[in-house]
Amino acid sequence: QVQLVESGGGLVQAGGSLRLSCAASRSRFSINVMAWYRQAPGKQRELVAKITRGGFINYVDSVKGRFTISRDNAKNTVSLQMNSLNSEDTAVYYCAVGAGTMPQYWGQGTQVTVSS
Repeated sequence: QVQLVESGGGLVQAGGSLRLSCAASRSRFSINVMAWYRQAPGKQRELVAKITRGGFINYVDSVKGRFTISRDNAKNTVSLQMNSLNSEDTAVYYCAVGAGTMPQYWGQGTQVTVSS
């Protein structure tokens, strides 16, 4: 079992920035992929960004050039730097990790609200 603790959400004005962080509990579970998903009201959960242990990164098109995902393998942490936020980014953001390429464990979620 892997516990994920997220931090960094909140309220920000359009054009502003936020940084989300997620720490995974230490265990024998070998984490390959670390990712951020989000779910806006009335919408399906979507992948925002993911990064593998080897550094391969994917972003959803809507955040390319604005969001940056990074990880510290030694500390089992993943961060999401979000710049130029707009109202479309308002959602609950979830950290997720997995041993392969798909998420197996999820965080509780952190609310990001962008006011216009």
